Amino acid sequence: MKPTVLIVDDEKNIRDGLRAALEDRYETFVAKDAAEAARLMQDVPPDAVLTDLRMAGEDGMAVIDRALKLPHQPVCIMMTAYGDVETAVQAMSRGAYWFFQKPVDLRQVELVLERGLKARTAEKEVVTLKTRLDRKFALGEVVGSSAALQRSIEQVRSVASSNATVLLLGETGTGKELFAQMIHQASARAKGPFMAVHCAAIPANLLESELFGHEKGAFTGANERRVGRFESADGGTLFLDEIGEIDATTQVKLLRFLETRSVERLGSHRPIALDLRLVCATNRDLAQMVKEGKFREDLYYRLSVVPLRLPPLRERPDDIPLLLVHYLERFAKENGSAPAKLSPEAQAVLTRYAWPGTIRELRNACENLAVLRAGRVVAPADLDPRFALAAPPAALPLAGPNALDREQNEKQLLRQALAAAGGNRTRAAELMGISRRTLHRKLLQWPELDPGPETA
Repeated sequence: MKPTVLIVDDEKNIRDGLRAALEDRYETFVAKDAAEAARLMQDVPPDAVLTDLRMAGEDGMAVIDRALKLPHQPVCIMMTAYGDVETAVQAMSRGAYWFFQKPVDLRQVELVLERGLKARTAEKEVVTLKTRLDRKFALGEVVGSSAALQRSIEQVRSVASSNATVLLLGETGTGKELFAQMIHQASARAKGPFMAVHCAAIPANLLESELFGHEKGAFTGANERRVGRFESADGGTLFLDEIGEIDATTQVKLLRFLETRSVERLGSHRPIALDLRLVCATNRDLAQMVKEGKFREDLYYRLSVVPLRLPPLRERPDDIPLLLVHYLERFAKENGSAPAKLSPEAQAVLTRYAWPGTIRELRNACENLAVLRAGRVVAPADLDPRFALAAPPAALPLAGPNALDREQNEKQLLRQALAAAGGNRTRAAELMGISRRTLHRKLLQWPELDPGPETA
């Protein structure tokens, strides 16, 4: 996308002249005064602001002050017919990048804009890097102590110092991108960029251009040169998620990169040498796809130099209580509320659950509890019915002093099933393994157990 430039001037000829000079390289917007500029900045936050000083109403200093309060500060350039050193110093002290006296030299404006935007981009990259370092995708950040998880962590420690291509295998939601970031952060490339591409989320006809870039005129709609993700990741790590979704053409170009360590933009035959670490991930069986002719065998072996399988939660049940506490506390902190506490019974239900959606499903469940049960103790009846229904019927204990008292035990089972289902008769019947009609007859037989009007 083109950088956006907001031009603010009360003289129409100047606005139109600057717009005509810049619109080939920038997405330009114009405003006749500070009030209109304020509205535009809220609708389309600009990458750069080019403003006059003297205008009706608020002056250009107010425009700069407002622009520099935006979440992503734009490059601010001041123009005035009343330029002097004092005005220039004042504009620069408020955060302006440059200062021009009218009439402005359009070539100088273009040059300063280009330099200013490059400087802002570099600053953003530094901030992004510091943020990533502060988040510390270190090995100690992974929650869990199970043997299955520790084996994966040890493999990360072993592979991080090398340049070998890594293939992360595992079900959706097992944390493949987190492990890719861990590999990057523990490597000698940690100060370089980490670029993530979710191949399944990009249409096949756009993926090749997204990865390798293109030259102006390479295809219809290619109005300017585009740098691809491979070039952007030079000196760092490129993470390709859902690698099993790429088409045959992209597979060929990916194989060529692995063999030559260079790429060619679409529309160009000039190879660009790159130094980057490739980490790929998939939840599909690539070996089976090779047998079916859907994935190149030579590419499969190139990608799986170091295959690393991430275990799903059902293979690491010892980690579930730790993850539950971790995410309940995390979401409580994010929402500024007291954390929800799991009762022993609720924790037992969640620990028994198979978590087919793995960590992503557990995280979502914890966020739900953090919002709806903030500062309260969570009982089994507070959990989504899918958790209780997944528990084996034998988990409902026999009741009463006489374990052979069939009626008392059946009443107790019915009472617990209704509580676990939150009063929903259909779910309670499913939990007990009986039909809804049978449950209805039993409630007529024991009206003291009837929870009243049906709940959803």
